Amino acid sequence: MTDTTAASQRPPRQSRVGLTSTGARKAGSKNNRSRAREFALQALYQRLVGKNSAADIDTFTRDLAGFNKADAAHFDALLHGCIGHADALDALILTRMDRPMTEISPVEHAVMWIGVYEMQHCPDVPWRVVLNECIELAKEFGGTDGFKYVNAVLNGLAPELRAPEVQADRARGPAAAHAAVSPSESSSE
Repeated sequence: MTDTTAASQRPPRQSRVGLTSTGARKAGSKNNRSRAREFALQALYQRLVGKNSAADIDTFTRDLAGFNKADAAHFDALLHGCIGHADALDALILTRMDRPMTEISPVEHAVMWIGVYEMQHCPDVPWRVVLNECIELAKEFGGTDGFKYVNAVLNGLAPELRAPEVQADRARGPAAAHAAVSPSESSSE
């Protein structure tokens, strides 16, 4: 078989931008903060499952392929902030949960840590962007309907953690709220 024959039998290349079949954004569509969240999710998963030290996780994660495209400062804030405030983050999350934390997958647990941490400590990121980014992480890496649970918990905490911002969004109405979550805005944060 010649190279031209083999090439003609391959399926066409898939675009690296746009959405996957699950509705998550493809790698080419992600900005550096979205990538930082993905690496933070992987790192926090190591913390939750393997109980690895923050320093070991940090070193390991920085050596992963593609880390150079992530916002390293945001990754640092998420990794070390979530680990440092884990008990306080869990206490807030538990106020909106209908089951014990042991029944939540480590992926959804880590995504909720990221969401609550960003709502508390990253005022430069709009609350709706935080919510949307966390839903995307849960869709891409979590269980089938895990994103729905993440959405419910974080959406329930938003009025407490970002009261003025949430009230302003609600005062503008549903159309303004939908526009606030548009993919173009979340990718330009």
